[in-house]
Amino acid sequence: MALAPKTRELAKRTGKFLEEALYRRLFREGNSPMSVRKHLEEFLKSRKRVHKWEVGAAIRRLRDHKLFRLAVRLSEAMSKRGMNLTVSDQAIHLDLVAKASGISLAEEYFVNLPESSKNQLTYGALLNCYCKELVTEKAEALMEKMKELGFASSPMAYNSLMTMYSKTDQQGKIPSIIQEMKANDVTPDCFTYNIWMRSFAAVKDIPEVERVIEEMKRDGRVEADWTTYSNLASIYIDAGMFQKAEDALKELEKMNTTHDVVAYQFLITLYGRTGNLVEVHRVWRALKVVRHKMVNLSYLNMIQVLVNLKDLSGAEACFKEWDNKHTSHGAEACFKDYDIRIANVLIKAYIDEGMLDKAVDLKKHAKERGGRLNAKTWEIFMNHHLKNGDIKMAHWCADRAIKKGRSQARIWVPPSEAISAIMAYFEKRKDVSAAEGFIELLQKVQKDLGPEVFESLIRTYANARMKSPGIRRRLKMENVVVSADTEKLLESISNE
Repeated sequence: MALAPKTRELAKRTGKFLEEALYRRLFREGNSPMSVRKHLEEFLKSRKRVHKWEVGAAIRRLRDHKLFRLAVRLSEAMSKRGMNLTVSDQAIHLDLVAKASGISLAEEYFVNLPESSKNQLTYGALLNCYCKELVTEKAEALMEKMKELGFASSPMAYNSLMTMYSKTDQQGKIPSIIQEMKANDVTPDCFTYNIWMRSFAAVKDIPEVERVIEEMKRDGRVEADWTTYSNLASIYIDAGMFQKAEDALKELEKMNTTHDVVAYQFLITLYGRTGNLVEVHRVWRALKVVRHKMVNLSYLNMIQVLVNLKDLSGAEACFKEWDNKHTSHGAEACFKDYDIRIANVLIKAYIDEGMLDKAVDLKKHAKERGGRLNAKTWEIFMNHHLKNGDIKMAHWCADRAIKKGRSQARIWVPPSEAISAIMAYFEKRKDVSAAEGFIELLQKVQKDLGPEVFESLIRTYANARMKSPGIRRRLKMENVVVSADTEKLLESISNE
């Protein structure tokens, strides 16, 4: 049997080339930012060669996992090594720069592109960046420039603009853009019709939503796909029209001729929102028939839907099935691929149902299976302890969540009500040391803590009859202005 082109390229590799495809190398130990960064730096230091398609595949995967800075790092490093970038590559790089470092650097990258690279792709990428960041004036000005240059002949630019208007509650502008597209003979695509439908749904005009669908069918140039019917079903659900929603879901299922896993996940989620547990289980069985190797995300979605529908026994059975698959793959595979998010859903469900012992046992089980407890795990337990008035344990869980988040290159900050409750606990106990320690930890994940935290700290010092000689200077450095009542307490604790 003849090898596929990419397989042939890999088969011909010499010692100068990376031993395995780059995207596989980067994600060899999962998708945590630290492990991916480690493998990327190892590759760059090795000076090993890779094929251009591998770089593109690696950048797409980094992008999918929102590892934008690493994607920019790889793109820039390969460009310096002499890898030729197409205009499409440059448009992707511009988008990555915006996501990793902000609009201003993306603009700078665009300005410095050669004139030959400034076409509908790179203009469109910059427009999309403006629209995503809701920079309305710049987006509208750039769109006018694109029209002048003849770069607005596809629906993509119009779709970006309409999405921005949807997000900024300017749905009233969308019909005029649709009319402009018709006047300029710009053929709409499925996404155009989806945005158009959503604009009417936002103002609860269901007849107009249905008119858009009918117009799409009459037009004939664009064939509806499953996303159109998932949008329609969601709109009907939001309007409380469950029977019409389920009719749309039947159409969705007919459209999913390629057995797209994402389509099945939408079916399960949307049937869940209609409260139809029977259809949720039916679609899940259908998915397992067409996809023998189920991904973690499918289990995560299914278990979350079952939990929302209060089918705890079904959620437990689904979790057990997923958990057993990991056990059967061996310890190493289990450790690499154990998705703690799936356990977290069931842990929270147990706690919500008052089954703390089961939640604790599952946390322990997940850890034994190789699951890396994350900030969300500890946040779930923190919220439980706050609700039950056990502030000591809530503080311990918050401490674990912050530290766990930082160790996994994620920032987790306790909600303001949790911070207030914990600081009030220290006040009551006159525990200055614990209050100072908590603030020190908070400042590692949030720069501006606000006056409430420091006012609580001052009250803690006052309650404990302790001095804080540099407190005024500290407040000034933190740019904190306290209330008049707290200002009086400052006199008793400050030597300044």
